[in-house]
Amino acid sequence: MIRKVFKKKQSNGKIKDFIHKYKIPHEYLAINRKAISRGVLIGLFWGFIPMPMQMLAVLSITPFIKFNVPIAISMVWLSNPITMPFMYYMEYQTGNFLLGYEGLDNIDLTLNWFSDNWNKIITPLYVGTIPYSIGVSTLIYFLINKLWIDSVRKEKILRFKRYKRI
Repeated sequence: MIRKVFKKKQSNGKIKDFIHKYKIPHEYLAINRKAISRGVLIGLFWGFIPMPMQMLAVLSITPFIKFNVPIAISMVWLSNPITMPFMYYMEYQTGNFLLGYEGLDNIDLTLNWFSDNWNKIITPLYVGTIPYSIGVSTLIYFLINKLWIDSVRKEKILRFKRYKRI
Protein backbone atom coordinates (compact mmCIF):
# COMPACT_ATOMS: atom_id res chain seq x y z
CA MET A 1 0.00 0.00 0.00
CA ILE A 2 2.68 2.50 0.99
CA ARG A 3 4.78 1.41 -1.95
CA LYS A 4 1.87 1.93 -4.32
CA VAL A 5 1.46 5.52 -3.15
CA PHE A 6 5.06 6.29 -4.07
CA LYS A 7 4.91 4.31 -7.31
CA LYS A 8 1.85 6.29 -8.46
CA LYS A 9 3.87 9.49 -8.24
CA GLN A 10 5.83 8.82 -11.40
CA SER A 11 7.90 11.68 -12.73
CA ASN A 12 7.09 13.34 -16.02
CA GLY A 13 9.40 13.50 -19.02
CA LYS A 14 11.11 16.75 -18.05
CA ILE A 15 12.25 15.36 -14.72
CA LYS A 16 13.48 12.15 -16.36
CA ASP A 17 15.42 14.21 -18.90
CA PHE A 18 16.96 16.27 -16.08
CA ILE A 19 17.99 13.11 -14.22
CA HIS A 20 19.50 11.61 -17.36
CA LYS A 21 21.24 14.85 -18.39
CA TYR A 22 22.99 15.36 -15.04
CA LYS A 23 23.58 11.62 -14.44
CA ILE A 24 21.88 11.57 -11.03
CA PRO A 25 22.29 8.06 -9.59
CA HIS A 26 19.08 6.04 -9.38
CA GLU A 27 19.76 5.20 -5.71
CA TYR A 28 19.13 8.82 -4.72
CA LEU A 29 15.59 8.62 -6.11
CA ALA A 30 14.81 4.97 -5.38
CA ILE A 31 11.36 4.13 -4.10
CA ASN A 32 11.88 1.08 -1.94
CA ARG A 33 11.66 0.35 1.76
CA LYS A 34 15.34 0.85 2.53
CA ALA A 35 15.78 4.06 0.55
CA ILE A 36 12.63 5.69 1.92
CA SER A 37 13.23 4.71 5.55
CA ARG A 38 16.88 5.79 5.36
CA GLY A 39 15.80 9.09 3.84
CA VAL A 40 13.38 9.70 6.70
CA LEU A 41 16.04 8.71 9.25
CA ILE A 42 18.66 11.05 7.82
CA GLY A 43 16.25 13.92 7.25
CA LEU A 44 14.84 13.78 10.77
CA PHE A 45 18.31 13.38 12.27
CA TRP A 46 19.51 16.62 10.67
CA GLY A 47 16.13 18.30 11.12
CA PHE A 48 16.33 18.08 14.91
CA ILE A 49 19.82 19.60 15.07
CA PRO A 50 19.75 23.39 15.48
CA MET A 51 22.06 24.53 12.72
CA PRO A 52 21.89 26.53 9.50
CA MET A 53 21.78 24.79 6.13
CA GLN A 54 20.45 21.45 7.27
CA MET A 55 19.66 20.48 3.67
CA LEU A 56 23.34 20.84 2.75
CA ALA A 57 24.19 18.49 5.62
CA VAL A 58 21.82 15.93 4.11
CA LEU A 59 23.39 16.34 0.70
CA SER A 60 26.91 16.09 2.11
CA ILE A 61 26.40 12.47 3.21
CA THR A 62 24.88 11.24 -0.06
CA PRO A 63 28.18 9.79 -1.34
CA PHE A 64 28.49 7.64 1.79
CA ILE A 65 24.93 6.37 2.33
CA LYS A 66 22.37 5.56 -0.35
CA PHE A 67 18.92 6.95 0.46
CA ASN A 68 16.01 8.80 -1.12
CA VAL A 69 17.30 12.38 -1.15
CA PRO A 70 13.97 14.18 -1.84
CA ILE A 71 12.37 12.40 1.14
CA ALA A 72 15.32 13.31 3.37
CA ILE A 73 15.20 16.95 2.35
CA SER A 74 11.45 17.11 2.94
CA MET A 75 11.96 15.64 6.43
CA VAL A 76 14.42 18.43 7.20
CA TRP A 77 11.64 20.90 6.40
CA LEU A 78 9.75 19.66 9.45
CA SER A 79 11.93 22.07 11.39
CA ASN A 80 10.67 25.28 9.84
CA PRO A 81 10.27 28.78 11.28
CA ILE A 82 6.90 27.81 12.78
CA THR A 83 8.05 24.61 14.51
CA MET A 84 11.62 25.65 15.39
CA PRO A 85 10.83 27.63 18.56
CA PHE A 86 8.84 24.73 20.00
CA MET A 87 11.43 22.13 18.99
CA TYR A 88 14.37 24.12 20.33
CA TYR A 89 12.60 24.97 23.56
CA MET A 90 11.76 21.28 24.06
CA GLU A 91 15.39 20.35 23.34
CA TYR A 92 16.66 23.09 25.67
CA GLN A 93 14.42 21.88 28.51
CA THR A 94 15.48 18.28 27.90
CA GLY A 95 19.14 19.34 27.99
CA ASN A 96 18.58 21.19 31.27
CA PHE A 97 16.95 18.08 32.70
CA LEU A 98 19.75 15.77 31.54
CA LEU A 99 22.49 18.11 32.79
CA GLY A 100 20.70 18.94 36.04
CA TYR A 101 20.57 22.65 35.25
CA GLU A 102 17.74 24.87 36.38
CA GLY A 103 17.30 26.94 33.23
CA LEU A 104 17.07 30.66 32.79
CA ASP A 105 14.56 33.03 34.37
CA ASN A 106 13.48 36.44 33.10
CA ILE A 107 13.79 35.56 29.43
CA ASP A 108 13.79 38.59 27.17
CA LEU A 109 13.47 38.00 23.45
CA THR A 110 16.11 40.51 22.37
CA LEU A 111 19.44 40.03 20.67
CA ASN A 112 21.27 41.55 23.65
CA TRP A 113 19.72 39.03 26.05
CA PHE A 114 20.62 36.12 23.75
CA SER A 115 24.18 37.31 23.28
CA ASP A 116 24.59 37.76 27.06
CA ASN A 117 23.18 34.29 27.83
CA TRP A 118 24.48 32.36 24.81
CA ASN A 119 26.89 30.24 26.87
CA LYS A 120 24.07 29.24 29.24
CA ILE A 121 21.75 28.29 26.35
CA ILE A 122 23.95 26.47 23.85
CA THR A 123 25.14 23.52 25.97
CA PRO A 124 21.69 22.42 27.21
CA LEU A 125 20.26 22.96 23.73
CA TYR A 126 22.73 20.65 22.03
CA VAL A 127 22.71 18.06 24.81
CA GLY A 128 18.91 18.02 24.59
CA THR A 129 19.14 17.61 20.84
CA ILE A 130 20.87 14.22 21.12
CA PRO A 131 17.91 12.12 22.34
CA TYR A 132 15.55 13.67 19.80
CA SER A 133 17.91 13.61 16.85
CA ILE A 134 19.04 10.04 17.41
CA GLY A 135 16.09 8.57 19.29
CA VAL A 136 13.12 9.96 17.38
CA SER A 137 14.68 9.49 13.95
CA THR A 138 15.62 5.88 14.78
CA LEU A 139 12.16 5.16 16.16
CA ILE A 140 10.49 6.55 13.02
CA TYR A 141 12.94 4.56 10.87
CA PHE A 142 11.88 1.28 12.48
CA LEU A 143 8.21 2.29 12.40
CA ILE A 144 8.35 2.98 8.65
CA ASN A 145 10.13 -0.34 8.05
CA LYS A 146 7.45 -2.21 10.02
CA LEU A 147 4.56 -0.42 8.32
CA TRP A 148 6.09 -1.04 4.91
CA ILE A 149 6.62 -4.76 5.59
CA ASP A 150 3.09 -5.11 7.01
CA SER A 151 1.69 -3.33 3.96
CA VAL A 152 3.48 -5.66 1.56
CA ARG A 153 2.29 -8.72 3.53
CA LYS A 154 -1.31 -7.50 3.41
CA GLU A 155 -1.01 -6.88 -0.29
CA LYS A 156 0.31 -10.41 -0.87
CA ILE A 157 -2.50 -11.94 1.20
CA LEU A 158 -5.14 -9.99 -0.72
CA ARG A 159 -3.55 -10.97 -4.03
CA PHE A 160 -3.50 -14.63 -2.94
CA LYS A 161 -7.18 -14.48 -1.91
CA ARG A 162 -8.15 -12.91 -5.24
CA TYR A 163 -6.11 -15.51 -7.14
CA LYS A 164 -7.70 -18.32 -5.13
CA ARG A 165 -11.24 -17.17 -6.06
CA ILE A 166 -10.48 -17.23 -9.76
